[in-house]
Amino acid sequence: MFKKQIRTFKRNQTLFMLTIPATIWYVIFAYLPMIGVLLAFKRYRVNGGFFTSLFTSEWVGFDNFKFLFSSSDAWLITRNTVLYNIVFIVLGVVIPILLAIGINELLNKRLAKFYQSMLFLPYFISWVVVSYFVYAFLSPESGWINGIIEQMGGNPVSWYSEVKYWPFIIIFMGVWKTLGYNIVVYLAAICGIDQTYYEAAMLDGATKWQQIRYITIPLLKPVIIILFILAVGRIFSADFGLFYQVTRDSGALYSVTNVIDTYVYRGLMTLGEVGMSSAAALYQSGVGFILIIITNAIIKKIDRDQALF
Repeated sequence: MFKKQIRTFKRNQTLFMLTIPATIWYVIFAYLPMIGVLLAFKRYRVNGGFFTSLFTSEWVGFDNFKFLFSSSDAWLITRNTVLYNIVFIVLGVVIPILLAIGINELLNKRLAKFYQSMLFLPYFISWVVVSYFVYAFLSPESGWINGIIEQMGGNPVSWYSEVKYWPFIIIFMGVWKTLGYNIVVYLAAICGIDQTYYEAAMLDGATKWQQIRYITIPLLKPVIIILFILAVGRIFSADFGLFYQVTRDSGALYSVTNVIDTYVYRGLMTLGEVGMSSAAALYQSGVGFILIIITNAIIKKIDRDQALF
């Protein structure tokens, strides 16, 4: 067995050498910091340097996890986090695929690149900046939308205290922000499809819709499945900037905007307990890991070739 591994290494020596920089990066920035997992089981108190404080802090077992589960808001924040992510997963597949196919089918490639760039631009904008743009539209006193409502004879809306509008606003902003990135991923996959498939289909008289239905979408399935599995792994995590910055931390909206990440942040700022925050992060990561394993196993049962691992 050992000799076989040596032969495999020699045969792929160049490829292994190329992985060294990435391996070093992951060891330093991903695996070494995992010692911080201990924070979730300790009552962390500063006592000198970080490692000295870490190992001398009191061991409290699972007490830090009670911060999440003993609260009356535990069900609310879990429900909000999961339901929003389910919507983001569905829309994050359907809308980007439709737009990616539409952009790919444009005959004017310069126009296609322009649309692609415009859709990708929001991905690079900070949520802090986005929150000010949203406020410019929704400000109760000087917002652009309220201005239009008043010109039409209506009464201005106090957007940051009206709960019923915010599920739609959050979903719209979340999809808008990540849309361009997902489109680029699917466009790259579409560009990698062998063009001979389309040429053969055209010779057989297939329409453009039939080419998309029977060639493009089926060949995108591996990419869709991989992104779906990874998205399921983050179903217990939320985009902090979206739920905290865009809503301007309005207390009136907590029933629809309070998620695990914002709840932990407020608890950390109020109580100052690093261990509780670490416990919440470990809980999210652990559940995400388990969901990835389960989702991948289900996909492997259905179609082994499409599984992530």
